[in-house]
Amino acid sequence: MRNSTVAPELVAEHGLSEDEYSRIVTGLDREPNLTELGIFSVMWSEHCSYKSSKKWLKTLPTTAPWVICGPGENAGVVDIGDGQAVIFKMESHNHPSYIEPYQGAATGVGGILRDVFTMGARPIANMNALRFGRPDHPKTRYLVSGVVAGIGGYGNCVGVPTVGGECDFHPAYDGNILVNAMTVGLADADRIFYSAAAGVGNPVVYVGSKTGRDGIHGATMASAEFDDASEEKRPTVQVGDPFTEKLLIEACLELMATDAIVAIQDMGAAGLTSSSVEMADKGGVGFALDLDAVPCRETGMTPYEIMLSESQERMLMVLKPGAEDRARAIFEKWELDFAVVGRITDSGRLTLRMGGNVAADLPVGMLVDDAPEYDRPWTPTPPAAAVAVPAAAGSAVEALRRLLGCPDLASKRWIWEQYDSTVMADTVARPGGDAAVVRVHGGNKGLAISTDCTPRYCKADPETGGAQAVAETWRNLTATGARPLAITDCMNFGNPERPEIMGQFVGCIEGMRAACDALDFPVVSGNVSLYNETNGQAILPTPAIGGVGLIADLDRRTGLAFTRAGDDILLIGATAGHLGQSLYQRELLGREEGPPPPVDLAAERRNGDFVRDLIEAGRVGACHDLSDGGLLVALAEMALAGGLGAELALPDSDIEAHGLLFGEDQARYLVTVPADAAPAVLGDAAAAGVPAAVIGRTGGDLLKLNGQDNISLTALREAHEGWLPAFMANKS
Repeated sequence: MRNSTVAPELVAEHGLSEDEYSRIVTGLDREPNLTELGIFSVMWSEHCSYKSSKKWLKTLPTTAPWVICGPGENAGVVDIGDGQAVIFKMESHNHPSYIEPYQGAATGVGGILRDVFTMGARPIANMNALRFGRPDHPKTRYLVSGVVAGIGGYGNCVGVPTVGGECDFHPAYDGNILVNAMTVGLADADRIFYSAAAGVGNPVVYVGSKTGRDGIHGATMASAEFDDASEEKRPTVQVGDPFTEKLLIEACLELMATDAIVAIQDMGAAGLTSSSVEMADKGGVGFALDLDAVPCRETGMTPYEIMLSESQERMLMVLKPGAEDRARAIFEKWELDFAVVGRITDSGRLTLRMGGNVAADLPVGMLVDDAPEYDRPWTPTPPAAAVAVPAAAGSAVEALRRLLGCPDLASKRWIWEQYDSTVMADTVARPGGDAAVVRVHGGNKGLAISTDCTPRYCKADPETGGAQAVAETWRNLTATGARPLAITDCMNFGNPERPEIMGQFVGCIEGMRAACDALDFPVVSGNVSLYNETNGQAILPTPAIGGVGLIADLDRRTGLAFTRAGDDILLIGATAGHLGQSLYQRELLGREEGPPPPVDLAAERRNGDFVRDLIEAGRVGACHDLSDGGLLVALAEMALAGGLGAELALPDSDIEAHGLLFGEDQARYLVTVPADAAPAVLGDAAAAGVPAAVIGRTGGDLLKLNGQDNISLTALREAHEGWLPAFMANKS
């Protein structure tokens, strides 16, 4: 650091390296004041600038004929026909949720809702993807309880249904849980709102809640790993108010029905700083802000505190000249603050004044375009050696019972029953299936929504794991009959300054890129969350994928529940009995070894398109993709969902029985069809080059394996439904 009057400790406290601070001083040709230092600290943070990841994010496919807006805006926008668009995004709130689980999770929901409605969409569905530490860790029960309560408390009160998600447990998340939230909204395709400011002299308007001291340095905190003092960061966690958020949604949508808005941006990470800087940068203009005009709920707030506060339920707008009074009337009707806090200038600078003095004067381009972009050293993950997985002691049905009751596969009903999944009255398929389904209001088409990732695969082979996460999300949507449209991602990783962690990120991106290309499944939005580790112990690499698909006719959708006795059960896709990194190996043998199952993207596309065609033609009674736990787990899940048993009759095979039953080979589905229709389906599959075989028939109240090994649905349900309630009641 060149000669400086700013203490190195202060620079480090703001998350800036010595080299980064030197770049700031050189670029300004002076030292920044404290407010300016704070602004640089958040805008150049990992959370806001993507300085370790943007080199690789640029390689992802982001376009398709149906994509209206890809990455770079608040959320992605996809055309669904009839003049309508779906707008969606997933984001992380990991660090805040570990420190203060209720408010961390609640404000994660609030933030992702704002990302969607700021673009003109009415939010119609929420999802979440949760990862917690081992169940016997002393904090896990507390964290699960707080996070679930926070998600439910915010989503239920704001009146948007929480329709699904996922929840896994692993020791790698002991010190860093993951809370990834996703929102899907619906808008008119010709009424999308963007964040690029325009019009020199136009008013800059602040709306929503007042600004307080909560959340200051939230973005910086989210860009650093934890240590034993992480609990001291509790004041950096924001506090949410879902009732105010509901008012804000209605007020914004009412104003959006007029022609008053030029640009709009929610105040998320870094609050007023990021919203004003990003709007100015995208529009190629400057902002002059009067901080005395910012509504504050606490006295004596400094420019530093006002600019870095992450108080919730706030938006920043640029209005057309003369529209202020009309906009003010709308927001005052909804009992929200409204204040003209500045004007657009042609200076290209962010100029802040308070108390008659200049509090900060910075070039916008330096804050955004000159932010560091690192090509961090990375090392590929060494290939995992193949392993032979022996059969576990006991019968196959006993293994099934244990798997269905393990933390990852156990029913998450205890969680989703705390969420209102039916508010708005358009939820068609509630939580518990391959994908949630919501009706596009007023018609008979629907949206299928899913989140997925298998972190243990990503740890063993990041490229394969990244591809599998995209492919399984695609399968989940396909299994409902939906045509997959696009994905949003939430890239959760450890410290990118460690080459092995950066190698995990690079590998996962490459796998995702290949899968998105092969499946015509572009990335339209997303989020990167790095430094998810504590005292050098990183999480599993977790590139969570959120996908959205379109069901043209809800009368032709399907679900995983068996619907009729006497139907033939068909296995679609090839089985090799792959048990490396399987839950069977982990839960029954206590080992996490071997490579993950290979992902054949051509087979994924071919098999999935065939299954979707069957569903669209009305030829399928039930459908479920195969994933964790393999064939027998999928069969049991279908039986439990429908309250109807089945008899499995596996053909002779060279594959060991435990591999056939529990292997996690990809690109596979179970479908049911009327017995007299099975020959025609098998013939069509052969013509399409799709492996297919009849493996059983529905009926009764037992699962029967080759007429020898039986288990009642009652016993399976007890195992499946019992673990999580007992764990949360401290009885497990």
